[in-house]
Amino acid sequence: MATFLYKLGRLAFRRRRIVALVWVALLVAAGVGASTASAPPDDDFALPGTQAQKAFDVLEERFPDANAEGATARMVFRAPTGEKITATENRAAVTKTVEELAGGQAASVAGPFDPKNKGAVSADGSIAYASVTYKVPAQDITDKTREKIKDAAQSARKAGLTVETGGDAILVEPEMGNAEIFGIAIAAIVLILTFGSLVAAGLPLITALIGVMIGISSIAALGATLGLSANTTTLAMMIGLAVGIDYALFIASRYRAELTEGREREDAAGRAVGTAGSAVVFAGLTVVIALVGLSVVNIPILTKMGLAAAGTVVIAVLVALTLVPAALGMAGKRIFGRRVRKANPDTGVPPAADAEGQRPKAGARWASFVLRRPLLVLVTAVLALGTLALPVGGMKLGLPDEGNQPPDTTQRKAYDLLADGFGPGFNGPLMTVLDLRGAENPKAAAAEVAQRLKKTEGVVAASPPVFNKSGDTATMTAVPKYGPSDARTEDVVHAIRDQADDIKAKTGATVLVTGTTAVAIDFSQVMNDALVPYLALVVGLAFVLLTIVFRSLLVPLKAALGFLLSVLAALGSVVAVFQWGWAADLIGVEQTGPIMSMMPIFMVGVIFGLAMDYEVFLVTRMREAYVHGEGPGQAIVSGFRLGARVVTAAAVIMISVFAGFIGSSEAMIKMMGFGLAIAILFDAFVVRMAIVPAVLALLGQRAWWLPRWLDRVLPSVDVEGERLREELRSQEQRAAARPPREPERTGV
Repeated sequence: MATFLYKLGRLAFRRRRIVALVWVALLVAAGVGASTASAPPDDDFALPGTQAQKAFDVLEERFPDANAEGATARMVFRAPTGEKITATENRAAVTKTVEELAGGQAASVAGPFDPKNKGAVSADGSIAYASVTYKVPAQDITDKTREKIKDAAQSARKAGLTVETGGDAILVEPEMGNAEIFGIAIAAIVLILTFGSLVAAGLPLITALIGVMIGISSIAALGATLGLSANTTTLAMMIGLAVGIDYALFIASRYRAELTEGREREDAAGRAVGTAGSAVVFAGLTVVIALVGLSVVNIPILTKMGLAAAGTVVIAVLVALTLVPAALGMAGKRIFGRRVRKANPDTGVPPAADAEGQRPKAGARWASFVLRRPLLVLVTAVLALGTLALPVGGMKLGLPDEGNQPPDTTQRKAYDLLADGFGPGFNGPLMTVLDLRGAENPKAAAAEVAQRLKKTEGVVAASPPVFNKSGDTATMTAVPKYGPSDARTEDVVHAIRDQADDIKAKTGATVLVTGTTAVAIDFSQVMNDALVPYLALVVGLAFVLLTIVFRSLLVPLKAALGFLLSVLAALGSVVAVFQWGWAADLIGVEQTGPIMSMMPIFMVGVIFGLAMDYEVFLVTRMREAYVHGEGPGQAIVSGFRLGARVVTAAAVIMISVFAGFIGSSEAMIKMMGFGLAIAILFDAFVVRMAIVPAVLALLGQRAWWLPRWLDRVLPSVDVEGERLREELRSQEQRAAARPPREPERTGV
């Protein structure tokens, strides 16, 4: 592989203008495709194989007139203290407000005093609500409609009522903040400090941005065809920008190191792509495996996000292998700072003695310290990460609802009013769908289910069955005693479902429980069930890949165990901040609540792929030194001397990119940004910089042990470039031994 990549790097360097034009053409083509493509579809949240999804499928088939995708709004009214909402003046104000909600995009409006909306007034008569269903989904609600809702609420407030509104109709697109700008700005500062040259610092940024823009534009262009929603680009942007900068950084840094050793520029580019490029390929493969592996969860939206992000990573790898060496060729002598060029005007390259990575640096000093105290460093790092991981034991998973909104929002206030007036479970009703096609007497079967629902422990109310036109399906609503995120509500759902077999045997009716609360419960269960198979698949494939790269069994094992430590510590930090509220104000977390159900499996996938980046880049340098004859301990020091500074810069850049998303007003994006940033912090600076050298120091020669039979079976990919060096050395020797050509005789 190294030989092929060496030739590819030289070709890209030599034909740099053509390579650059090809990538620019791809960028233009992707941009044109994105601008002319149809609007991307809306997110189709589905949970194949779950009872909640089966119930939705039955409803879609049997109740075609019901607009399940239409947005909804619920306006809650509270009378002044000591008054009833049914008092004449209050009733008139509510009725007038309900009339103002009708028309426009509204499909139907049900006021609290509407005979068809029984039970919309609380038992004490102080609170009531009106429900509005719209003709279009939430994302198609216009600003005019939202203003209409606000104006209606304001008119009721002028009459002395307390009015709050909930529902997805009033939701607006969350602000992402200046995530990309923040991340790129920090990355630029880090790159300038690392390279000491504006040109060298700008090169990874520009090439990474080109790759990300091609990836994002391609997703937009193919959105309508492949069903990729606009939200699919979020993960692709985060991952693509981070790895794009990192991969370009590693190759550019290796190119500068090759130049300082006296290589010609084209040869230096080839060697950089042949060695660091090999590490880029395998690091990219681990990220792709982790992202594509999200497909095993069998949730379409998660699968699409993973595949789209994996495609962006592939583009980042191709950019690093081709566009980066082309850009290095265009940069010329400016790849080093002005001070270096001024001191060495002929070559523009510093002498080898002054080259980056050749002088004793902090990385080499740290590695030497770890070699002297490996057990102390290992125990300290493991205890620190283990302590941070402790909150994982109290992690509570769920999906966010209006009860998790900040207390000052109208959605949260409406949620609290409904809980006060109708009980905590009113905000999370359970919809029971009855498939009566197998029942001999559908009405009697529905009545039997209604009675059982009312007698189920934890259910405080159940509505009468509502039949479809053909009478073969009915729906009922059960109100639990507890709130949507209460663990006891899950017990209520299971209690209803546990009766399904008995009901079917007795009446022939099939009972399915769905609704927002049941969907959240099923989603969490799917995530939990998929975590172990996903972890086994991803870690197993990556273990095989790293075994091939490092020709060792213990190094990949250590890499996997170190990853588990970092991801558990990161999850513990997420729980401490977003669930327990520790230091929540520092990052703008306005309301604590359960951790998103997808967060553990999402972090496992993304962080595993990114963590292996640093493992590959850092340990490949150690492996390279070891293959060249250095002892195990000296190889660790050489690896840190040659790679620690660049790995540190890459980690800081990636942390900055992810941390930029903490500024989003969307709780999910904020949690993802924080979780990824803190996980990279732990993995890069604690696991890879402390645990890895400590374990390798304790293992010594055994770290690079591989059974002979396995060594013969595994393909040799030459990531460290040893065969490439031998081939180039042979070429140089043959060229030196070749006798000089004699001048041609003219015969005169």
